[in-house]
Amino acid sequence: MRSRARFATLGITLALAATATLSFAQGRVGQGAQELGDPDYGVCRGVSSRCYHDWGNFDPAQGYKVLLYTRTAGPRHANLGPALATGLNPPLTAANVVQNAVLKMGTDNDFQVDYTEDVTQLASPATLFKYNAVVFYSTSRDTLDDAAQTSLRQYVRGGGGFVGIHNAFGTEYNWPWYEGLLGGANFYEHGPVQAGTVHTVDRKDASTKALPSTWTFTDEWYNLVPAPSRVRVLAEVDESTLTEGVTGNYHHPGHGERHPVAWCQYYDGGRAWLTTLGHDARDFSTDGSFPGAAEFQKLILGGIESAMGKEPFCR
Repeated sequence: MRSRARFATLGITLALAATATLSFAQGRVGQGAQELGDPDYGVCRGVSSRCYHDWGNFDPAQGYKVLLYTRTAGPRHANLGPALATGLNPPLTAANVVQNAVLKMGTDNDFQVDYTEDVTQLASPATLFKYNAVVFYSTSRDTLDDAAQTSLRQYVRGGGGFVGIHNAFGTEYNWPWYEGLLGGANFYEHGPVQAGTVHTVDRKDASTKALPSTWTFTDEWYNLVPAPSRVRVLAEVDESTLTEGVTGNYHHPGHGERHPVAWCQYYDGGRAWLTTLGHDARDFSTDGSFPGAAEFQKLILGGIESAMGKEPFCR
């Protein structure tokens, strides 16, 4: 019986490794950081669609619509531009690079984008259910109040899509449910802004199918505690290509051979697509002057479209 159990465990481990769903959080990270935790958030989560609640809250015949949320209650990335006025879809300036870029992405790809930094716009699940996905792009710290936290959780539980980009990982630090939504991961620190080689791990997903197997990109390369677990890893950075190293101000040694930068999962009834990339305003350039910008835009477009159900999710 013990032999059978050992063979069964080995088979499960090999299957998880083959589908890139093995946890990063249990020391399987080459020579990088070890023992980063593999917490259980008390919800159905992972890469199986059995964790998805298809409860009829979204009708594809009505088209697709996303809500972009960029409110910051702490550090603010320059690519977000000046803080926005209250309400939905307030005036933008040219410096609001992220908001303008996602609006254009929607126009070019047949989905509607609303945007806001007004937390009251997230206060009701009924409001959020108007959107096929909610995108947090470089939000920071406690960007949600109690009503918005409850609303977001009910929205996800009802089959909603969530996309977390860049400093979405520096948001709501002390809310375990949200950490689980990020894939059981959280921002700890980052190393120097520098160019590195991104490896596209899984090219079957909607977010990666148009990407080359490797591409050059410049970012902050987030170090994570915890590291993501029970997710499908879509892209990693090759730490050996980071000439200035990956260690940041708080001395995280990096993730070694497997440093994830994009992944997806089903979580508590909904879909969640995540990437730590997206620091620079030049990520949205279209003239070829910033290496990797085109690839980054394809990556997040596919992530948004799959999270909202317009494309197959997490395959």
